[in-house]
Amino acid sequence: MPEISSIATPSSAAGPGDAQSACGPAADNGRRSVAIVGGGPTGMTLALALHRHGIHVEIFEARDRAAVRREARILALSEGARQVLGWLDVWPQQAATAIRSIHVSHRGGFGRAVMRAEELEVPALGWVVAASDLIVVLDAAVIAAGIPYHEQQKVGAGDTANFSLTAWAEGAVDAGAGKTRDYGQHAVLCTVGIAEPHRHVAWERFTDEGPMALLPLGSGYAVVLTCAAEMTPRILALDDAGFLDVLQQRFGERHRFTAVSPRAAYPLGLRYRENPVAERQVWLGNAAQTLHPVAGQGFNLALRDVWELTQHVGPAADPGAAALLAAYARGRRLDRKGAIGFTQVLIDAFASDFPLLKHARGAGLLALDLLPPLKNFIARRMMFGARAW
Repeated sequence: MPEISSIATPSSAAGPGDAQSACGPAADNGRRSVAIVGGGPTGMTLALALHRHGIHVEIFEARDRAAVRREARILALSEGARQVLGWLDVWPQQAATAIRSIHVSHRGGFGRAVMRAEELEVPALGWVVAASDLIVVLDAAVIAAGIPYHEQQKVGAGDTANFSLTAWAEGAVDAGAGKTRDYGQHAVLCTVGIAEPHRHVAWERFTDEGPMALLPLGSGYAVVLTCAAEMTPRILALDDAGFLDVLQQRFGERHRFTAVSPRAAYPLGLRYRENPVAERQVWLGNAAQTLHPVAGQGFNLALRDVWELTQHVGPAADPGAAALLAAYARGRRLDRKGAIGFTQVLIDAFASDFPLLKHARGAGLLALDLLPPLKNFIARRMMFGARAW
């Protein structure tokens, strides 16, 4: 299930190499205290989770709080993500549109696979929600909990020394801190109106120009259209009618698009830290791994990071203890590597236009649709990460 959030512009919150300003008052002499760098949805979710364990947390955000609330991303949230947010009583039920089936196909070839919620006995395979709607709920919960939120505070490595743990929860992986891959692609994001109801079906369509996804949102769709980097300026320069023509040609005739919102584009790449922990520091979410959106892992993977970190450090006398952080890193290894590997396989397998490979892809999709145990396993992997194993 694709996810728009994973390709959005990173927060301007700094990484460890960008010390520019002091972060504010120290907390509890560093015992049972966590500084969270990044006041977006990942940082606020982590703050609420740790607060439930009685840990003193403070959030430091480089933007002003109002700008965070104006976040323009659209999020596709898995069932596992819904469970985490539900546990914290911050699930934006009224704003979420259910995904009850996912249709996967590739243009110009036979074979397709359809995953259905009823086959897995879950209410939905996922939900689509505007990030701003989720952030409003999270922010209200942070305020109600009395968690300090320091806006317009760009912090660096030495600024949080008085806390027992610093969690870097926003922004992309530092260029020199891990492995990288440039896909040479951009994702063009928008929403579209449609002539017929979407019936809660999400579409993943692989084409020679790159994958595209339609995510049900309200009465229309949120769109992620992947384009070669050199083609993106031309795509963005199209008027609404011209863009809808491109979209229709890429997607086919199963839906007729009637209107489109303004478009935005973001470069796509892979960046990840092989080790997401260091002495009294942890990186999670996009600060630990920034992925291509095709596998729908970005924010869902971030929430699994939050859950796992909370299980390790929440009950601990010292949340920054080296043994706890090492255990967290070991616990996240399988899920992180699985998500990265799954994303890479999809991109590489569907990127080639070699005829034999196109036939093999079609056969693979057909086999997947005819093997319910395998299909359900993959669907559960997308919903719950390594817990599905």
